[in-house]
Amino acid sequence: QVQLVESGGGLVQAGGSLRLSCAASGGTFTGFAMGWFRQAPGKEREFVAAVSRNGNAKYYAESVKGRFQISRDNAKNTVYLQMNSLKPEDTAVMYCAANGASAYYTKEHYNYWGQGTQVTVSS
Repeated sequence: QVQLVESGGGLVQAGGSLRLSCAASGGTFTGFAMGWFRQAPGKEREFVAAVSRNGNAKYYAESVKGRFQISRDNAKNTVYLQMNSLKPEDTAVMYCAANGASAYYTKEHYNYWGQGTQVTVSS
């Protein structure tokens, strides 16, 4: 059983930056692709970014391309999401997830989820 714990959320002004971390335990970290999803109030949970097992392949939603960067440190069992140029529409609960298959965009392919961390961007 894999446990995921997110951290780094908070309140930031528009144009600011945040760095989210997700620490994994209880499994073989390199056996999982890792992703970030977000869910705004009243909306579906949506894909934000994902990274392959070795960190070489990265995938982004169009809405965050050029502003967000995903990375992972397999020695630390941690995945990161650097979020720059934040906008009020980025306000959401951010979730980290682990995926045992090589499918990155669809939340149904992810096996394990963290509890989420709130990101609020003020205008």
